[in-house]
Amino acid sequence: MSTVKIGIVGSRFQADCVATSVKALPDEAEVVAVASRTPRNAAAFAQRHGIPRWYADYRELLRDREVEMISVAAPNCLHAQITIEAARAGKHVVCEKPLCLTLEEADAMIGACAKAGVLLLYAEELFFAPKYVRAKRMADEGAFGRVHLVKQGEKHNGPHADWFWDVEQSGGGALMDLGCHGIAFCWWFLGKPKVRSVYAQLSTQVHGQRTRGDDEALTIVEFENGAIGVVENSWNRPGGMDDSIEIFGDKGQTYADMLMGNALPTYSEVGYGYAVEKASSTRGWSYPVFEEHWNYGFPQEMRHFARCVRGKETPIADGETGRVVQEVLYAGYASAGLGRKITMPFRPAGIDKPIDCWKRPDLIA
Repeated sequence: MSTVKIGIVGSRFQADCVATSVKALPDEAEVVAVASRTPRNAAAFAQRHGIPRWYADYRELLRDREVEMISVAAPNCLHAQITIEAARAGKHVVCEKPLCLTLEEADAMIGACAKAGVLLLYAEELFFAPKYVRAKRMADEGAFGRVHLVKQGEKHNGPHADWFWDVEQSGGGALMDLGCHGIAFCWWFLGKPKVRSVYAQLSTQVHGQRTRGDDEALTIVEFENGAIGVVENSWNRPGGMDDSIEIFGDKGQTYADMLMGNALPTYSEVGYGYAVEKASSTRGWSYPVFEEHWNYGFPQEMRHFARCVRGKETPIADGETGRVVQEVLYAGYASAGLGRKITMPFRPAGIDKPIDCWKRPDLIA
């Protein structure tokens, strides 16, 4: 069967992860087009990755008949619009995290893809990261007995693109950017139980001049089976990425650091990386990782999605997964705004983006 033909919307860090990962899957998928609203970036991206066609408007990409699946690596505020239009064009969709800004958008995305008979796949790479997959397999085999506490933390010194700092485009801060990973991970690791309640503490400690969003976040998720998920996030950690999990059961425990053990402790006064914005974040001490994309699970994720399009596998992460995460994000921001635990389900009306639940608690009180 032929490879799945992919079109990428976006040309920055996440788009690069997708394109690089697909190159590792010559028998499953290939990127045949890219679109970016900055023509220079689209052209450079296509040249760098050997992509035959580039467009300055994603709507042109949607008219590309060869493209079967769209990878949405655009700002959060555009996820719903692009996904719905892609569905109408008959394209399967892989949407990067978080799914969108509002629950209304989430429902519209799920509905549009269902109506069009196309897949809506939610790009949560932690479901595919080798160390984390191994930890879950051990838990599922009973190695730790009844798992009652799952912790996931992701911390670094700030996002790769300027739009993340703008809450009108991103919908929130570190919780929105990084917490969506931890929320999804805890829920998935525990077998996707219903969420009972959410409590969060948010603050802006360092980057108040750059954003109205949170740059420190601690979120506690209580599940219906009694287990607890703890998600820690920060945009204030210099010197590289920290991504780790801790699992506790009544018969055992395990710890996994996604990067340490694969990293090269490195000091550089000038920085390194394929782009200026990445090089600037690698000055001083940092921890570059051997086979970084593989350790994060990106090629495994894209292989799974390509096989889903061909009907060979059933999606592990779909639009409903993204919606679960979106509702918890809303509850987290509301909890921080109201200073109390939020009982689920939680669907506030008239909210434009999650951070409004924190900055304007009067809208939901």
